[in-house]
Amino acid sequence: MPHKLAFKVTHASGQDEVHRASELNYHSPLTKGWQSARYCLYPQDIVVQLEKRSRLRKIQVLSHQYLIATRIEFFVGDVPDGMPVDLDNARYTRLGYVSLSDNEKTGFKARELKSVQVDAVGVFLKLNIHKNHINKYNMYNQVGLVAVNVIGDKVQKGLDALDELDLFSERKKVLDDPSLEGLYDRPDYISPLDDLAFDMYQDPEIAQIIRKLEKKKQEAVLQERYEYAKKLKHTIQELQKVGEKLGKYEVEKRQAVENEDYDKAKLKKAQMDEYRLQIYRDLNVHDLMETTGSRHPQKIDLESIRHPASSPPLFDLPRTPPSPPPRTPYDERVLPAVKSQVGHSPLSPRTRTPYDERPLPIHKVSVVEEEVEPPPPESAGGGITGEPEPLSEKDLREASAAIDIFGEPLVSKAYSKTWSYREDALLAVYKQMQELPTSGKQEAKDMLRASLHLMKRAIDDKVYAVFKAGLMLLKMILTEYIPKHKLPKSDTTFTLEKTLPNLLHKSGDTAVRNRDDAKNFILECASMSEVKPTMVVPHECVKPWKGNPAPRLAQSRGEIVETLYEQLGIKDSKSGLTVDNMMNFCVVALNHTSADVRVVAERIVKALYKEVGQPVKDYLPADDEKSRKNTMWRLLFEYFDKIDGKPSKSDVKRQKADEEARKQQEIEGLQRQLQQLKDMASGKAPVDESVLEKKPAVKGKIKNNKKPLTNKPKSNKPVTKGDEGDETSVYNMDNICIFCGEKNPTFTEEGLDLHYWKNCPMLKRCANCKQVVEIASYTDHLLTECEAKANYAKCPRCTEAIPKPEHEGHVAEKACNAAKAGTNHCPLCHQNHTSGEDGWKNHLMGKDGCKQNPRRLLALNKQPPAGKAGATTSRAKPAPRLPKKTPR
Repeated sequence: MPHKLAFKVTHASGQDEVHRASELNYHSPLTKGWQSARYCLYPQDIVVQLEKRSRLRKIQVLSHQYLIATRIEFFVGDVPDGMPVDLDNARYTRLGYVSLSDNEKTGFKARELKSVQVDAVGVFLKLNIHKNHINKYNMYNQVGLVAVNVIGDKVQKGLDALDELDLFSERKKVLDDPSLEGLYDRPDYISPLDDLAFDMYQDPEIAQIIRKLEKKKQEAVLQERYEYAKKLKHTIQELQKVGEKLGKYEVEKRQAVENEDYDKAKLKKAQMDEYRLQIYRDLNVHDLMETTGSRHPQKIDLESIRHPASSPPLFDLPRTPPSPPPRTPYDERVLPAVKSQVGHSPLSPRTRTPYDERPLPIHKVSVVEEEVEPPPPESAGGGITGEPEPLSEKDLREASAAIDIFGEPLVSKAYSKTWSYREDALLAVYKQMQELPTSGKQEAKDMLRASLHLMKRAIDDKVYAVFKAGLMLLKMILTEYIPKHKLPKSDTTFTLEKTLPNLLHKSGDTAVRNRDDAKNFILECASMSEVKPTMVVPHECVKPWKGNPAPRLAQSRGEIVETLYEQLGIKDSKSGLTVDNMMNFCVVALNHTSADVRVVAERIVKALYKEVGQPVKDYLPADDEKSRKNTMWRLLFEYFDKIDGKPSKSDVKRQKADEEARKQQEIEGLQRQLQQLKDMASGKAPVDESVLEKKPAVKGKIKNNKKPLTNKPKSNKPVTKGDEGDETSVYNMDNICIFCGEKNPTFTEEGLDLHYWKNCPMLKRCANCKQVVEIASYTDHLLTECEAKANYAKCPRCTEAIPKPEHEGHVAEKACNAAKAGTNHCPLCHQNHTSGEDGWKNHLMGKDGCKQNPRRLLALNKQPPAGKAGATTSRAKPAPRLPKKTPR
C-alpha cells in the first residue's frame, strides 16, 4: 500500500539565503519552504533523492501564496543496474507538467496545492520550475515552494516482480480471511495521514501518535476488537483537533522568540506542555497504545520527526497558518486519472508521446487545486472529496424550497464545505434563471423565491469568489430576470428586503474588498431604474440601529447614507430620504461610542442644515451652555451660527479680546501724544505742528475735524518764571480736554482717558464697533470707517447713515429733516444748526443745545456761573498761578 516516502534535497539551482532548499526536507507548521534567489534565471531545478528505489504513485506540491511559478515540470530519475546511486549517474524521464494559478482571485492570501497521480519508478525526482507570475507582492521575480510530498512504495526488485508479489500477498490475506476484502484489497489506497496537509498543520508529536493509533485501529479490526477500534477512532479524531491547536501554539511561540518577547514564548511553552499532558490523560493515550511503563507522554516511544529547534517560524503568510478540518480533513478531491490505451495514466513514463504534445492539463490529470485559506466556521468536519457531502437533516429542511426547484445535487454543492462547489452552484443557478422561458409567470416567481435563500448564504460567505458570484446573481435578478418575466414591483421589494440586511452586514466585513464591494453594490442598487421607485434601499439604510453595533459596521452604514444623500437628495419626494428619517438616523449615530462613526454623522447633519436650516435643530439638544460644554455639540452649533451669518460665541470672545488689545494700544498712543504736548509746552521739545493738529483716540479711532488749538505756543522759547501767559499755557496743556475745552486738575493721562470714554459731550461711542468718535463725524464713521459700514447707506435728503433694511422705506417716505447747505446736521437730534466748530460746541454743549446728547447736562453742570458756555480756550479767564517749579 502506498505511503509517504522520505527524501532529501540533493540539488537546487538557486536559493534564497533565508529560505533554503533544505527546508523542503521537513513538513510541519514551522516549515518556511524554499524560495529562489532574487532576479534568478529560469527555469530553476530542484532534485530530491529518495531513501531507496521506489515506485511513485502521487506527487504533491504546495506553492507559495504570491511567489508563484507559471508551471512546474516533473522528471523521474533512475540509475542503471551496476552503477552507484549518484546524481551524476541518473537518467531522467519526463512525466509532464502542471500549470499554477496566478492567485489574483484570492488576493494572494491562499496557497495552491497541486496533487498529481503518477506511476513511475526511480530514485530521484526533479522539479523544473518555470518563470514566475508577475504581481505587486513579488518584487524580485522569485518563485517559492512551501512543501513537496512524495507518496509511493519502496521497490526491492523489478517492477513486474513487485506487482506480482504484491498481488500474491494481498490475495493470500483475502483468502485467509474473507472479511478483509475491501479493507486491504486496495493497492492504490493512500491514507489521508500521508497527505501533505496533515503534516503541515499538525504538531509533529501528535501526528506520530495518530499514525501509531491508526495502525492499532487496523490491527484491532483484524482481531475483531471493534469496541477498541471505536475508541481508537474517537481518539484519533480528537487528537487531530489537538494537533492543529498545538501547531498553532508552536508558530506563535516561535514568532514570540523572533520578536524577542521571551515572556510570551515562555507562557506559550507552558501552555503547550500543560495542554498536551492534560489531553494525554483525558484521552488515555498511553492505555490505548497498550504499552507498559510511565503514563507521562514524554515516555511514550515515538519516532523522532521533529524539526531542529533553530527553525524559525513561518512568516510568509500575513496571518496564522489555517487549521484543516478535524474529521478526515486530508481526503483529496481527486479527479479520476485518464488512462491511456495501455492502461497507464498520462504521467506514466511508458506513455511515449512527443515532448510538445505532453502537457498535463488540469482536466487530464489527478490534480488537487486547494486554497489553503482559513475555512469558514461551517467547514469544521468533512473533507475535500470528489462529490459534495450530503445535506444534513437540518439543511434539507432549511433548503426545501430551493431543492424543489433546483434539485438536491445543486443545493448540495451550494451547501458544500468546498468553496469551489459553492461558486459552481451559484453559477448554475444563474444559468438556469437566465435560460428560463417567459411563458410561465408563476414558475418564474417560484424560482425567484427559491434562489433568495442561496443568495443570502452567498452574500454571507467568507470566500470572496462565492460572495462575488452571489452579487452577480442578485444583479442579474434585479436588472434582467424581473423585467424579462414582467414580475410585479412587490417581487422587487421582496427580493431587496430579504437581501439588503445581509448586504448591510457585509459592509462591515473585516476584509476591505468585501466591505467596499458590498457598499458599492448597495449604492448601485439605489440608482437602478428597476429599484429606485421602490425606495427600499434608502428606507433600509436609514433605519436607526439598536444598541451599539461594531464601529466598522456603523461607519460603513453612515457612509452609505451620506452617499445616498449626495446622489438622491431630499427635494425629490420619490428619493426615499427626508429630513425626518435622516435626522433620526444621525441622532443615533451621533451617540455612538466610536469617533469615526460620529464624524460621518456630523458631516450629514451639516450638509442637511446647509440645505434646510432650522428644522435640523428640532432633532438636536437645545443650544444652551449645558449642551455647548460637549465639544461635539459646540462645534455643530458654531457651524450652524456660521451658516446663519451669526458670530459664534468663540468669535465674540475673540473680538472682545482683540478690542481690549486695540484699546490698550490706543491708550498707549494717547499717552505718547500727551507726553509730546507736555514736552513742547515746557520747552523740552520743539513745537511740532503735526502733533498739535492730532487728537488722541480712545477705544479706537476718533474722527477729528477740529482746528488746532488757538493758544498753541508760537515759538520754542523755554518757559520763564515771570511769563504768566506761558505758565497759563502750561496749565491748559496739562489739564485740558482738546475736544470740549474743559480744564480740570484731575485730567492726568488716566483722567483724560476716562473723560473721553464717559463724559466728553463732543464724543460718542459707536453702537456697532464700540469705538469713541466725534459726534460731528459720526455719520462719516458709519459710512466709511465702522466695521458694520456694509450695513448702512446714506440718505440723499438728510445725509445721515440709515440701516440698509430701513433705507428704502426711509427715502420713500421723505419724512426726514433735510440737511441745508451752510449748516451742520446733527446725527443725534436730526436738526440743522450753525456751521463751524463753534456751532458744534454750542449745539452739543449749550443750554439750549441737542436734547439727544446725554453728556450735555453733565457738561453744563461743570461750567462756571459766568462766562460763555464752551469757552475753554486761552481766551477764558486765566487759571490761578501754579506754584513755582524748580528748573530742571
